[in-house]
Amino acid sequence: QLQLVESGGGSVQAGGSLRLSCVASGARSSTACMGWFRQAPEKERREGVAVIYTDTYYADSVAGRFTISRDVAGNTVYLQMNRVKPEDTAMYYCAATYGFCGTVVSPSAMNYWGQGTQVTVSD
Repeated sequence: QLQLVESGGGSVQAGGSLRLSCVASGARSSTACMGWFRQAPEKERREGVAVIYTDTYYADSVAGRFTISRDVAGNTVYLQMNRVKPEDTAMYYCAATYGFCGTVVSPSAMNYWGQGTQVTVSD
């Protein structure tokens, strides 16, 4: 079992930056594949943003603007969001699974989820 707790959400103006954090606890949390996903109010499904395991993978919509990283201990994952846009407004969720989680940032690959942190980008 993995427990995930997100923090760092808030309101930011377009073009600005924000950093999200996710702390994982539980068995072998430092070796899990972890990622960030988001769901906008008008959308029914969550979409992938970025994942990190032995490598990093990004959705096309955020590549070059967002960076996912992990601390040395492996229990905390960050999402550095730069040059944010109003369309980045969403509830952001941290997720994880044991083992390889693929090269596509897919919510279906994840088994554990945090409660989410809201990001709002204004014009």
